[in-house]
Amino acid sequence: MKSLGRVLLAEPADSVVPPSGPSAWLTSFTAGAMTFLAVFALALSLASGRLAERWSGALERTATVRLSAPEDQINQQVELVLGLLATTPGIQGARVLSQDEQRSLLEPWFGPDLPVEALPLPRLIEVVEDGTGYDGEGLRQRLAAEAPGAILDDHTRWREPMAVAAARLRLLGLLSIGLIGAAMAAMITLAANAALAANAQVIKVLRLVGARDAYIARAFVRRFTLRAAIGAAIGAGAGLIGVLLLPSANDAGGFLTGLGFQGAGWLWPFALPPLAALVAFLATRAAAFRKLRELT
Repeated sequence: MKSLGRVLLAEPADSVVPPSGPSAWLTSFTAGAMTFLAVFALALSLASGRLAERWSGALERTATVRLSAPEDQINQQVELVLGLLATTPGIQGARVLSQDEQRSLLEPWFGPDLPVEALPLPRLIEVVEDGTGYDGEGLRQRLAAEAPGAILDDHTRWREPMAVAAARLRLLGLLSIGLIGAAMAAMITLAANAALAANAQVIKVLRLVGARDAYIARAFVRRFTLRAAIGAAIGAGAGLIGVLLLPSANDAGGFLTGLGFQGAGWLWPFALPPLAALVAFLATRAAAFRKLRELT
């Protein structure tokens, strides 16, 4: 018995335990499926965050002046406001939106046949900053003094929700990946418990020949960690292919612009298989020692 024990214990830890059957394949499938979902969660959250930041940045560089005045004074008031804006430090330029542009702004709400020219709509003047910024409060006071019908909208009420949305989308992505990792750990723990229970007789024999629990646990931990790493690598590869097959910006339109990864962001999916292997290692190790204590 002692000579047999020395022979068994001289082998690599995972070679003395029979294959774990369906539980091992369940580990690979779970790791692959969860990593696939994690790739998409990461891609969509990063893309949504970039979109919110881009919208916020675009609004931050522009402002709008809404001008209301009697019909016989509107043109004079427009020229007055344009002259005032031209002499305001921090403003690169200003222009009056045409009726077609105003129609396109209102089209999503009122349809394409809105008779803009027949409606008493205010004139809209687009203001573009030069990068240094301007004194918004001072400009409002000048407009109130020289053109009482002009109201400056610096888009603050639109920028703040965009900034909040960007932060929450990133948090949502991290939370999704955390939940995916927790689900994967739970499934691998169940598979490891099933494998340990199925090999209860083998564990008893190994203990009889002098194997310590650390040696036995290492056999299962090594096997499940390797299978999880392989499954996660396959899932990450499939996820990257799926992201590459998503509609491009030209095909999908403005809302889907930049969907997926950009630049160094393509490196993030390659970090998922090592993370999945680490999750499998920790989950299997904890499950193995817990189950071995139960089998004592």
